[in-house]
Amino acid sequence: MLSPQRLAVLVRVVESGSITAAADELGYTASAVSQQLKKLEHEVDQPLLRRRSRGIAPTDAGHILASHARKVLHQLDAAEADLKDLLEGHRGSLVVGAFPTIAASFLPEVIEAFKSRYPAIDLSLTSGRFDVLLEDLERGRSHICCLWEYPWNPVRIDGVRVEELFKEESVILVSKHHPLAERSEVRLEELAGESWVVRANRHPVVEVLERAAEGAGFRPSITLYANNYQEAQAMVSVGIGVAMAPRSAVAVQHPDVRVLSLGEHAPVRSVLMAQREERVYSPAEVAFRSILMDVARLRQARFDSR
Repeated sequence: MLSPQRLAVLVRVVESGSITAAADELGYTASAVSQQLKKLEHEVDQPLLRRRSRGIAPTDAGHILASHARKVLHQLDAAEADLKDLLEGHRGSLVVGAFPTIAASFLPEVIEAFKSRYPAIDLSLTSGRFDVLLEDLERGRSHICCLWEYPWNPVRIDGVRVEELFKEESVILVSKHHPLAERSEVRLEELAGESWVVRANRHPVVEVLERAAEGAGFRPSITLYANNYQEAQAMVSVGIGVAMAPRSAVAVQHPDVRVLSLGEHAPVRSVLMAQREERVYSPAEVAFRSILMDVARLRQARFDSR
């Protein structure tokens, strides 16, 4: 049987690309890490790593084993978290993860309703990027999380149960002084000559804009990469450019920004609820999920009526 400890060592070496770096992260000596790797290679009867001019690279076998090891280690972390919940009697606590635009727009309504009905349950919220939310869920650090997907990149994750909460459209943000500011709806083709403000760090909205613009027959000229939607709105308000954003991103709207609909041609994303499969959900999770779905149905009804 493969040792979880040695699998963890392999994953750290593969991800860091260095035995020394992995040893520092794990609190081991480089010699101890090397010994663990040699034992693991002996167990699987094939080499897992090869030396390069700059560090270490996995062999094909190393890639395969590290990929499986990540899943195994996530499951072990999740099992430990579930057992800790049971041992300490924490069935009256709940950790919910969400990405920032939903945490700022949709979840407050859910949390308010939940806390009014279940004041004794200790509820906490974490906000983060997609990959961080997913890792927290898989490792048992959170019980429920909100994710998103677009039609061209559906979320399919082994061991994770995903349900759609609602759909939301992308909208266009312009300055109140923009020639189109008095319109309620605009076609994307009308914005072909505009400069664009988008989110930085390979944010999904960049791909959404590029795909939509390609369909409208142009390539967007990006003038600014903003760190968050508040910064994007501020730059739009002073005429640096126009922006595309999911509607929830403008739940708190800048006074000098106007929000325009793209009508039936608007890119639409699905907001999802995710939970780990193959576990018994606590009463707190069941209660929160019920309220989450109720509030989501009302929101979807408002979207459908537009």
